[in-house]
Amino acid sequence: MTFKEKIQAGKFLLTSEIGPPKGIETKKILEDAGLIGSRVDAINVTDLQSSVMRLGSLAVSILLKQNGFEPVLQVTCRDRNRLALQSDFLSAAAYGIENVLVLTGDHPSLGDHPEAKPVFDLDSVQLLAVARKLESGIDMKGNKLEGALPKFCLGAVVNPGADPIEPQIMKMEKKIEAGAEFFQTQAVYDLKTFENFLSKIKHLKTTILAGIVLLKSAGMARYMNKNVAGVFVPDNLIKEMEETKDKVATSVEIAARLIKELKPMCNGIHIMPIGWVKSVPRVLDASGL
Repeated sequence: MTFKEKIQAGKFLLTSEIGPPKGIETKKILEDAGLIGSRVDAINVTDLQSSVMRLGSLAVSILLKQNGFEPVLQVTCRDRNRLALQSDFLSAAAYGIENVLVLTGDHPSLGDHPEAKPVFDLDSVQLLAVARKLESGIDMKGNKLEGALPKFCLGAVVNPGADPIEPQIMKMEKKIEAGAEFFQTQAVYDLKTFENFLSKIKHLKTTILAGIVLLKSAGMARYMNKNVAGVFVPDNLIKEMEETKDKVATSVEIAARLIKELKPMCNGIHIMPIGWVKSVPRVLDASGL
């Protein structure tokens, strides 16, 4: 079954992600994909994550597809205008890549080329709608496409910990109307906040994959609490990471515990290992997935 077919069948979904390297060496990417490919339903490929210049997400997604993996191509609105974005969607479809996660993207000022000019020609809602137009055989301006038509499984992101949450829900509604079929969330550590979010989107018929970011240290947790909007790592989890003698083992234990508690609430889990791809199978084993 394809990822789209699994969504339509109501299967509980597992996804994880890999970040392209800052260079052209792809051996490690394929090794990482091999570690998790048989354990998850799809692998996200980040698009210049944190606005750091890297190998492109489209190139890596093609590489994964050619090696038998199911990629989710991440596409941000930050770096390309509407011409390039539409072209990239067509390029992905030409290589049989259907799964696309549409994001706004971090501002270039946060990355390693802070002087880079941001584009943001389209926002994420507009880009989702454009992808659906391409499926119907026309581009954004109504010009007809030639030959076979592209097909996509479109995803978007949501931050369940945002305060206030209402703007996030309003944007979710617009994204669903524009064509989003699934949502991957920002990192979830506080279950009550996530429950509150779910209670307010009961009217929305969509697929929600709760985000899990592996904690690497107590310092990382504190940094996210201070700098990442909508993310709150409770004090008890920070204390666990602070007192442990084995950070990897404790991180795996925390992630597995969260997954077990989140599983009855949502339609899937998206694990963001942030470089700790080797730990993903351990997390899945510990959580019984």
